[in-house]
Amino acid sequence: MPSTDFRGVADEVAADMAAGRLRPGDRLPPQREFAYARGIAVSTASRVYAELARRGLVIGEVGRGTYVRSDLGTSRAVPPEPPPSAVDLQRTMTYLPEQEAVLAETLAKLGRSGAIEAALQQHGPTGTPHAQAVAASFLAAEGYAPAPADIRFAGNGRQGIAAALAALASPGERVGCEPLTYPVVKGIASRLGIALIPLAMDDEGLCPDAVLQTHRVTPLSGLYLQPSLQNPLGTTMGAQRRAALAAVLRRTGIVAIEDAVYGFLADTKPLAALAPENVILIDSLSKRVAPGLTIGMLVAPPGLGERLGVSLRQGGWSATGFSLAAGVHWMSGGDAERLAAIKRKDAAERQAIARRVLADLEIVGDPRAYHLWFRLPDQWRAEAYTNAAFRRGMAIIPASAFAVTPGHAQNAVRIALASPSRDDLARALGQLRTLALAGDEQIIE
Repeated sequence: MPSTDFRGVADEVAADMAAGRLRPGDRLPPQREFAYARGIAVSTASRVYAELARRGLVIGEVGRGTYVRSDLGTSRAVPPEPPPSAVDLQRTMTYLPEQEAVLAETLAKLGRSGAIEAALQQHGPTGTPHAQAVAASFLAAEGYAPAPADIRFAGNGRQGIAAALAALASPGERVGCEPLTYPVVKGIASRLGIALIPLAMDDEGLCPDAVLQTHRVTPLSGLYLQPSLQNPLGTTMGAQRRAALAAVLRRTGIVAIEDAVYGFLADTKPLAALAPENVILIDSLSKRVAPGLTIGMLVAPPGLGERLGVSLRQGGWSATGFSLAAGVHWMSGGDAERLAAIKRKDAAERQAIARRVLADLEIVGDPRAYHLWFRLPDQWRAEAYTNAAFRRGMAIIPASAFAVTPGHAQNAVRIALASPSRDDLARALGQLRTLALAGDEQIIE
């Protein structure tokens, strides 16, 4: 007798997949039809589909339906690293020729100045008073001047985010975020036992009314967002949207984690400038300088400095002495800003290449970013397109990797533009365009 418990029904569907009665790429019926065929309630069918998505067996695409995954059982919070043989269109890390001389000079100067001994010392989350002063000056913007005493240091931006989430929310509590967000945040929240709550956003980013309405129903312990060059969509909030969101934060008392790691490319005023008492600003040197030798920087709102420090210490997320010394050298000597200016130009030029090659396709995002959002033609599903691109030597990321709600993603992929040479980038984008426009069923797979 067929099961009516949602887990049992999910087991039956999974068995159909294992036996080949449902094949990769097959579309499941709409939930109402599925419920009628199985003799279960529509609400139970919804739970079945959610359970299948949780197991990594299906993927839902907004407006298109639910499909059996091509890579059954491999749902991941964070995409795997691209193999060395693939053109890396997954990571937004870039290493330009100008960087080598800067990095070599830094290492030599640290040795000549006798700073190596100091660099090998262990530091806590506050680093040193000199490091705090340098970081505060470096992060300052028009109308925004963080106090040196409010600066905390992490090993990198990811560790800073982890520490901030752990400081704001306990296991079982809720943190609001954009519905498509940085995959690493999904993984961190899962391991901390924090529930990420997707909030409505539009072409300018997170909607302030959505924050207010959700918080009224069930209070949020915090927010995580990227106001500038949001990953993956590339949206950037305008001044009015930032002001409206800052007003909501002040009204509700919610503290937001502002991920500003991409902010240097847009050169925009941080949200923290408008609501310094309700925003933890997080930045790092990984994008500006290099990912292998970096530090993360957190600006603590009043009253949260000690809590962030405890979180950094308990998580083992504090910066190392050597990275801190190198970071201070780059920030105080102007090297970090010089490299940032070079990368702003590089990102804009790579965007120009992408928009020229993909001109007849639907791409979304800020032309200053190192990534873009590619909405696929109707003949493709994002997962199948990603797999087909990989088999042709190109590593990209499907929308499902960024979706906070399992199984509900746009029919799109994110393309990172930073890593390949420009010739390789143009060539790979041309191949992606050809693949996207293919109509032959043998090519679509």
